[in-house]
Amino acid sequence: MFYTCSSSCQNPAHRHAPSLGASALFSSPLQAMGQAMPSQRRAASDAEPGKVVKRAAADKVVDVHCHYLSPAVGAKYAHLQPVKHDATAVYATELSRQVNMKQIQERGAKFNQVEVRLKDMDKMGVDIQVVSPAPIQYFYFTEPALGAQISRDINESIAAVVAQRPDRFVGMGTIPLQDVDLAIQELEYAVNVLGLRGVEICTNVNGKNLTDPELKLEKFFAKAESMGIVLFLHPMGFSQGERFVEHYFNNVMGNPLETSLALGHLIFDGVLARYPKLKILASHGGGYIASYWARMDHAWKAREDARTIIKKKPSSYLEKIYFDTITHDAQILGNLVDRYGAQRVMLGTDYPFDMGEDHPVKLVDSVRHLSAEERQLIKGGNAMKLFKIKA
Repeated sequence: MFYTCSSSCQNPAHRHAPSLGASALFSSPLQAMGQAMPSQRRAASDAEPGKVVKRAAADKVVDVHCHYLSPAVGAKYAHLQPVKHDATAVYATELSRQVNMKQIQERGAKFNQVEVRLKDMDKMGVDIQVVSPAPIQYFYFTEPALGAQISRDINESIAAVVAQRPDRFVGMGTIPLQDVDLAIQELEYAVNVLGLRGVEICTNVNGKNLTDPELKLEKFFAKAESMGIVLFLHPMGFSQGERFVEHYFNNVMGNPLETSLALGHLIFDGVLARYPKLKILASHGGGYIASYWARMDHAWKAREDARTIIKKKPSSYLEKIYFDTITHDAQILGNLVDRYGAQRVMLGTDYPFDMGEDHPVKLVDSVRHLSAEERQLIKGGNAMKLFKIKA
């Protein structure tokens, strides 16, 4: 993400420079976003998007990985200092913080101004965005009741964005995973009342794996499966990132590593075996595990401590996962499609972050060996079905 530690941070591993106040970096982006944010009650007719080529329903281009940062929520809960719980900010150099500050200054309006977002979508050739919260607004660290209220505020802000242009947006929400009962309650509200198509969840909850017995998330996974909604698995940096401080590694390497670890636990701890119809969309091309699946299978065959729960080889469960196209390379994307099938891959951008993909359609088209049908599925066909989008 693009925030900093508190000004009182004394961790020498973070290598803070005394010349730049961390608290100022945190408050300024929120203030800038709040000032730039148009009323969320604006009627759909007031929004004037750029012109986009009209495509038939079967040819719609859908972006399944893009974020919205609610300035109202950011301002309301700024006193909680969520930056202290953002691994990508905690384990970062001062230079990374400066680069991130520049990013928010240059891209701030893209996070929350619908008109700006629509114009960018048109330039990118995207017809529909599946909008999810910015990871900095997970708020798992809060007391459960407060976390539930914050989740409600965020989900209603996402629903308000969708309501402005329901022809261009569908939404995913957030839930307070620190309390499973409240998480299920908010999941039901987000889907059944607000009409959101799923929820974005982090790869861990306050440093605990999603399968940690203390979290008691088993019934959450059961509920998500029975509702048929999408769980968008998205990291917020590597939670133990002492060795990921330099070179923005906590995002560059930490994010895909977090996704890989989370998927590994969901597989080896039997969640995907117990809930075979669970719909999980893994961000950033599924991390490293999607490409290095054979080592898991080898361990499962060679060692009894790697097969204490699951009865089938690990990759057979991984084949049930959906992946976005954010791989940054046509060959890597082609390998992903070849391994898991075009039916499991969907176009994503990570809009509006600088680590995203600005030319998603071009990336898909650059995978030369795909058929026209496979391209259509990846660009939008799969997402239209998975998220139950009606043209």
